[in-house]
Amino acid sequence: MDAVQIKWRVRAVRQRLHEERLDGLIVTGVENVRYLTGFTGHDSWAVVLPKSVVLVTDSRYTEQAMAECIGCRVVERKGPLAIKVNELLETRTIEAVGVEDNCTVATLQGIRKAMSVRVKPVRNVVEAVRMIKTETEVRLIQKASKIAFDAMDWALGQLQPGMTERQLAAMYVYRLSHYDATEGFETIVCFGPNGSRNHHQPSERKLANNDVLLLDFGANYNGYISDMTRCFAVGTPSDFYCRVYQTVARAQKAAIAAVRAGVRVCDVDAAARQVIEAAHLPAYGHGTGHGLGLQVHEMPSVSGLDRKTRLQAGQVITIEPGVYLPGKFGIRLEDDILVTDTNGKILSRDKRFEIDVDTVPICL
Repeated sequence: MDAVQIKWRVRAVRQRLHEERLDGLIVTGVENVRYLTGFTGHDSWAVVLPKSVVLVTDSRYTEQAMAECIGCRVVERKGPLAIKVNELLETRTIEAVGVEDNCTVATLQGIRKAMSVRVKPVRNVVEAVRMIKTETEVRLIQKASKIAFDAMDWALGQLQPGMTERQLAAMYVYRLSHYDATEGFETIVCFGPNGSRNHHQPSERKLANNDVLLLDFGANYNGYISDMTRCFAVGTPSDFYCRVYQTVARAQKAAIAAVRAGVRVCDVDAAARQVIEAAHLPAYGHGTGHGLGLQVHEMPSVSGLDRKTRLQAGQVITIEPGVYLPGKFGIRLEDDILVTDTNGKILSRDKRFEIDVDTVPICL
């Protein structure tokens, strides 16, 4: 991150505030504060004003903020955040200020009570700017995917029958530290029938001979997150497992092929579902993907329920179709995709974890 990027981001946010007829914005979300200032701490707000940006923090973070913040002034508070922000606003000609509507009700009430200017909750002002990634952000997501693959490859090298889901997840998280990274979200490790649970939490279920695995994993590198899902068989998989795996792989391939700027997200969603439905298998109940960046779930949502939103060049999304069969297994295949004017570029490409529509990967 550099001063040029920060300046561009703040300018884009100010343009959106102008459209909302607002003189400023109180930024409470941790990721949004980081996006506009470079600050990686917590319990701090950024205030976007017509000609400046101010980070309001406390003595725990002052030194850190002074070192990290780019293009903004750091102000230390001793009392409530809202009161300090109001003091800043009172020294300027401010009539109306926005506040992010995803803050807690208590936070919004506190801001309204403290402010001497009009307060208007606003939605996705910063998120809409964050949705389009710069080349630097794309490289960070790509690096996060490589780290995740490296860490999972190492963890799978330790795998053996009798190991629990929780143990494999712990090995993966431990290995991430070797690359100066952390997990991008709570790692999902599923053995056997647990794979049919979309967001299964690793348990004491032990890996058995002729078992199957579903691994949903990512890394957080320098604030940016990757998110991939891979499935494996232990020993020789059944013909039915192979058929389902290959169907999901074809569904993912069809959806990725549909990705390009200008395409409706519902059409990308439909491309995957059509393949699964044609194979007479139950289609997944979740969306086909989601935006990715500083958070694991960002704008846009790749959903069949959204008939209006179209993809834009510079967005990074996941594509993750699946088939879930309770009591048997689940298969989901997920990659991180950069939307361009002409296609979808796979950022999470790794030969060790390649998805092949004709081959079912085996481990052990």
